[in-house]
Parts: sequence; C-alpha cells; structure tokens
Amino acid sequence: MKKAIELLKQHNLLKVIDEELDIYLEIPHIAYIEVKREDSKAILFTKPVDKKTGKKFDIPVLMNVFCNEEAVKLFIGDGDKIGKEIESLLKLKPPVTFSEKISTFTKLFSLKNTIPKKLKTKGECQEVIKLGKDAKLTDLPIITTWEQDGGPFITMGQVYTTSLNGELKNLGMYRLQVYDDNTLGMHWQIHKDSNHFFHEYKKAGKKMPVSIGIGGDPMYIWCGQAPLPIGVFELMLYGFVKNTPAKLVKSITNDIYVPADNDFIIEGFVDTSKLRIEGPFGDHTGYYTLEEEFPFMEISAITSKKNPTFLATVVGKPPLEDKYMGFATERIFLPLLKTTAPDLVDYYMPENGVFHNLIIAKINSFYPGHASQMMHAFWGVGQMSFVKHAIFVNSDAPELTNHDEITKYILNRINIEDILVSKGVVDHLDHSSPKFAVGGKLGLDCTGNEIDEFGITLLGDSDLLEKMQNISNDIKGLKQYYTDTKNPICVISVDKTRSQKYLFEELKPLFSHIKILVIVDNKSNDLENTYMLIWRVVNNIDSNRDLYINGQTLCLDGTNKNSLDGFTRRWPDDVDCTKSVIDSLRERKIIDIDDEFIKKFYL
Repeated sequence: MKKAIELLKQHNLLKVIDEELDIYLEIPHIAYIEVKREDSKAILFTKPVDKKTGKKFDIPVLMNVFCNEEAVKLFIGDGDKIGKEIESLLKLKPPVTFSEKISTFTKLFSLKNTIPKKLKTKGECQEVIKLGKDAKLTDLPIITTWEQDGGPFITMGQVYTTSLNGELKNLGMYRLQVYDDNTLGMHWQIHKDSNHFFHEYKKAGKKMPVSIGIGGDPMYIWCGQAPLPIGVFELMLYGFVKNTPAKLVKSITNDIYVPADNDFIIEGFVDTSKLRIEGPFGDHTGYYTLEEEFPFMEISAITSKKNPTFLATVVGKPPLEDKYMGFATERIFLPLLKTTAPDLVDYYMPENGVFHNLIIAKINSFYPGHASQMMHAFWGVGQMSFVKHAIFVNSDAPELTNHDEITKYILNRINIEDILVSKGVVDHLDHSSPKFAVGGKLGLDCTGNEIDEFGITLLGDSDLLEKMQNISNDIKGLKQYYTDTKNPICVISVDKTRSQKYLFEELKPLFSHIKILVIVDNKSNDLENTYMLIWRVVNNIDSNRDLYINGQTLCLDGTNKNSLDGFTRRWPDDVDCTKSVIDSLRERKIIDIDDEFIKKFYL
C-alpha cells in the first residue's frame, strides 16, 4: 500500500487531505464527489476521526485508489494486452517447429507463477497481533457512507474462504457490516462461492473459518471482483497478470492463508447455525439494499503492519470507482467469454447501466436468430447470467463506446418482431423484480439492416406535451431524443397515481406520433439528463411487467413501483448525500462543487 501511494504521487494521481474529517459521512462523501470528476484522483485522508465518540485515528484512510484508467494500468496493467495473452493460451496448438516449441514452453513455464506461494514465516500483515477481546473493530477507521446505512461497513475487504474439504479457495469482495467490536456481518449473496462453502460447513455442523484482508497490493481488490469460474482461486489471476506468485502466510487463529503484504487481517469464524439482520446499505446500484438475514463472523484476531493504511471505497450512483475496474475486467475477460460465445466480437457494459443492468454486444451475425442464440448463451454464462437487458449489434456497428453513434445504429434497427422477452436469474441486489433474484430479461436483436419507416408524424415537444396533457393530468414534462432515427424516443415524466399501463392505453390515439415511449417519475428525474435517465430506467424496469407494446409502439415504465403496480416487495430509496454534510464541506472549502454538479449526478 505504501508503494501504491508513492506510485499515485509520482503520477500526480493523489490528493492528500490533512484536515480532521469524520469517518461518518464526511470522508465517504468527499470520495464520492471526487470519483465523479473527469480528473478524478485518489485521496489520502491523514487525520480520520469519529466525531460521535471523539476518537482520533493514527491510521490514514485511502479512497478512490482506482481513480481513473491510468491508475488501473498502474496497478493491473493494460487490459487489452492481458486479454490477448489469455487468448493466446486458449488458442495454444501443439508446436511443430523448434521455435514454436520454445515459445510454447515459455508460455507454459510462466504459468507456474499463477500458483500462490505459501511462506513459512509470518508476514508484514502480522507485525502487530491483537487476539480475542483486544481485537476491536472500533480501533479501525471504518466508514459509514450513507445516512440510512445500518452502521459502519468495510467496503474494500478481501474475504478469504475455503471449502470444507480444503480443496477450493476463494477470494471475494463483499461489504462487511460492523455490529460491535467483535462481530462482522458477511454479505454473502446466494450466487457467490463463499455462500456455497457456507452451506457445506452448515450441513456438516461446523464453524467456518474466514480471514479478511484490507490493503496490500491494490491488485488483490480487482482479483476479488473478477468473474472467474467457480473453483478457480482468484489469486491465481494475480500470479498470471503480475507474472509473480502471490505470497501468502497462514492466519494466526485459523488455517486460511492470506497475502503477506496486507495492511490488516481480520480473522474469525462464522457460526453456520446463526444469521443476523444485515443492512440497509447504499449500494452500487444507486439504491439502498434492504435489511436481510446473513451470516456473521465472530472475530478471533486482528493483525496489521506497524504503520498500516486503511483502504475503502464508496458506492452509490454512477460514475464510481468500479467504472474503471469494470473496464479492465471487460478487456481481460473478453477471450474467456468467447469460449462460450465464439461469434462475439466485443462487448460493453456502460457504467450508468451499473454493469449487470445493461450490456451491448457486437457479434458476427451469420443467420436468422443468431442474436437470440447469443442472448441465451449470455444468460447462461457465469456473471453474465445476471444481465437484465442485452442489445446485440452486428460487427459493422460503430465502436460500442461511441455513445451517440451506437445509439443511432441501434435505434435504426429496433424491430418489435426481434425483441426477446424472457425470465431468469437476476442479481441479488436487483430491486425491481417482483420476486427476489428472479426477473425479466430483455434482448434486442439489432444485427440486421436499417428498418423501414413506419410513417409516424413527428410533433414538437411542446405540441406533443399539450396533446398528452389534454389526455392526462398525470403528465408533467416531455423530451424527445433522436428524432432523426427510425425509432425516436419520447420520455415523459409523471406524478404517478396509478399503474402506467392505464396511461399507455389512454395515449393510444397519439401513437401515430410516438415509436418508443419511456415513462419516469417527475419528482426525482431530469428529462435533460440522459446519463441518469438511463441509470434510472434500466434499474427500475422488469421486462415481464414494465414493457408494453401496441402495434409498432413500444413503452417502458421506468417509474418506481408500488402497490399500484401489484408490487409487493418494499421499494428502496435512492442513495443520496446528506445535504447538511455537503453544505458543511462546501462552506469549509473542502469540496468545490456548484449546484449544477449536484444536479448532474443526482447527489
């Protein structure tokens, strides 16, 4: 971590704040604002305090370590280059010539570095050892990010677990709620490896050992969120990318091996017969995830370096730090994805689609139904199975990251007959599905030629709004986009008093002027802010419930759902900054933002 900080300094990617700042809201709010800047930097807070207790920490807090693409390359490397190395291994053929044999041997020999190396000595992470009741979480500057959070959360913990028989190892990155000095919540979602291990121990009636690393090489964090197949230890990816094995030491009170250079190690055991309410937590979807029962860990030891740094991240509405980590993941794992989807050319998960809510994929389309075939392949592959909305374009499409051009390409090819609506597993954090973890899937096949005109008569925004308001007083605003394409988008805002299927029916007389209609709540949306509109809509829709089609008009209901929609789950609140904290930070000139910035990112 000290080397990482020095590297950030050398590349002008670090801000140092020496003022005393509260671990409750203040520090995370500053980091949340920083990551949204185009020139975002990491921040080192040298004087964290807990104003509620009056406690001052001599442990600095580092946030936003993956602050931009340059920082990602510093700590991980060039994603495209690493992806090509993986691809070359996947396409390895029996060598024929002597030079081919040498090349093949060199590649295979380098794979020895993927196996982590177990050291027999103690590590830097064990220079200071506190056991039992002396191991107190309140000695660490653990942040509370949002006002409605259930408490402080460790947000960049490397969670190390092993299967019951010891054969499988796992590194995962999960939020960890602090209940008290010696108890830590484990947010092990149902699809995660750690949860599978948990059930092995539970069936055997045994406590489960867990060790949590904080700090050390930032590469550990990225490995922890990498979408590797079940059973592949994430630190093997560390060895492959770094071309040097991860060096591990045995935990003091359990048999889990952890990186020797971590700044902190929190050790303990999970009693598999007990659960505890965890949450709420303002998550990376931009919404709170609600209270739910999860396992918890009883701490047996906390070890650390003599002068450690506490690493944390902040999540909420995009853009976030995971934006940059996600871009690297896309590039590196493209070759692996191609093994199950060989006609895939490229893919892109926009950060305002919070990754699992929206994917755009470019394929070599060779026959009718090819895109639909690929959709099913995606929805059956590892982490891709959680994707809610998938748009497929042909290999001649513009660059997927050229937002304006790829949008026009898609809108000129959306055909009602080529829409696939399905049902399947969705992310544990998805709040819009009628049932937990199961919801609608929407696929758009835009691989064909431009569609024919359907002869709608475009009206100006004010004229169309007037006609709509003559039909319903619920409608408060209207904005049309991409009116020069075959499928113009009309976004309207409403004061919701009923299910929007009734409004959709009432607006049918105006469908000669509308191709794609999107409905959002008036209260919490800005019709001029396309970035956040996409975030809102792909978060809020379930295609089995919120997609309406009449003739050639398509409607998406992106409003918050409630009993008017037959929605029986509790709809979570947006993750919002605390206004009094933002005002105080502005007055003290610790942050420099204007009202336009606050509005732009729905702070």
